[in-house]
Amino acid sequence: DEPTRGIDIGTKIEIQKLVLKLAAEGMSVTFISSETDEMLHTCSRLIVMRDRRVVGELSGEELNQAKIMETIAGGEVVEGVTQLAAAPVRAVDLRAGAAVLIAALLLLTVFNLVIDPAFFKITLGTNSGGDPVLTGYVMTILDYGSEVAILAIGMTLVTAASGGQDISVGAAVAIAGSVILRVLVGLGGDGTLQAPVIVAFLAACLVAMIFGAFNGVLVAIFKIQPMVATLILYTAGRSIAAWINNNELPIVTDKTFTYFGGFIPGIPIPTPFFLAVVCVIIAMLVLKFTSLGLYTQAVGINASSSRLNGLNPAFIKWLSFVILGLCVAVVALIKTSRLSTINYSVIAKDIEMDAILAVALGGNVLSGGKFNIMASILGAYVIQFLTTTLYKFNVSSDALPAYKAMVVIVLVVISAPAVKEKISSLGKSLRKQREVA
Repeated sequence: DEPTRGIDIGTKIEIQKLVLKLAAEGMSVTFISSETDEMLHTCSRLIVMRDRRVVGELSGEELNQAKIMETIAGGEVVEGVTQLAAAPVRAVDLRAGAAVLIAALLLLTVFNLVIDPAFFKITLGTNSGGDPVLTGYVMTILDYGSEVAILAIGMTLVTAASGGQDISVGAAVAIAGSVILRVLVGLGGDGTLQAPVIVAFLAACLVAMIFGAFNGVLVAIFKIQPMVATLILYTAGRSIAAWINNNELPIVTDKTFTYFGGFIPGIPIPTPFFLAVVCVIIAMLVLKFTSLGLYTQAVGINASSSRLNGLNPAFIKWLSFVILGLCVAVVALIKTSRLSTINYSVIAKDIEMDAILAVALGGNVLSGGKFNIMASILGAYVIQFLTTTLYKFNVSSDALPAYKAMVVIVLVVISAPAVKEKISSLGKSLRKQREVA
């Protein structure tokens, strides 16, 4: 067991040579190690174990570092059978999550169809500027759900890497929004643009990433539980936002600024939806062409093992908070653009709860590891579907958290190990009964 751990490189090479020599002479050698480079150099067949259980078996062309890391992150154990997840980033067993999403969509859809079929009506009208716009509850869901979807991208990575959630998102949006307005109109300005919107947005990105990095350092370096670490910014963030503009409420009078949170002239679909699509495409491309998804899963599943395999768990966790900072800046641009001003105590209030709910509703493991960003994004629109439905039936904004809390309770119960085990055993017994029949 780990025969080369704690010895010098020369002795390690001699041991590896001896193992290869014995294997060449026809002897079967079982070699246990946590170093992938060493296993690749000495083994012809590799069995990967996690939590004292076999999760994968590799040989031939499959025996490479990328496949080993994929197996560590996404391997699944089935009674008596070893199988591998098909894709590292989608290695989540999303059957339960997909079932919850589909059930929620069907329930909300049927409820609204029965109570008021006009809920799904979309009409083409004009806004105050005379431009054509699509209106209706469905467009409201696409519009405001896009804010949550953007945040869900970053929140999913934070959850997967750190095994916790960032509750300071709303306060961080207030800070980033305050920076945008400060750059655009300054203190005591007349509302005209003093800088291009892109400059203000980049400044907000930088500030939001800095605060995200601050949260990341507390979690990754000081090992503080994410919710506790982000409680600092959650408490102080809105005061910082007010301080940035000297507690003033800057107003942007330039009409073009409203395009980011409203409609671009001639395009009847809300701009936030397009911004969300862009963010999703970028996230998917990053996950497809880099190892970020694989590394995030590996760190979330077992930080110690990932460190032994050459990863830097602290950096991966820190990076996830920085990426969430970028998502915060985009939402801050949308939020401030909607009103062309800011209300420090109200902007993005409780939006962190919606983002966390979206991640949970997507079937992601809230304790870290396996994740699926697309499921989180769909979850974000389901959450907005629920919010819009409640608003339609005159539920006050103060009562909304109570209804969402009930959703949290259901999700927590469904994701509980005891419930999952019960559902799994029930599914197995039903399959056996069908086989017997």
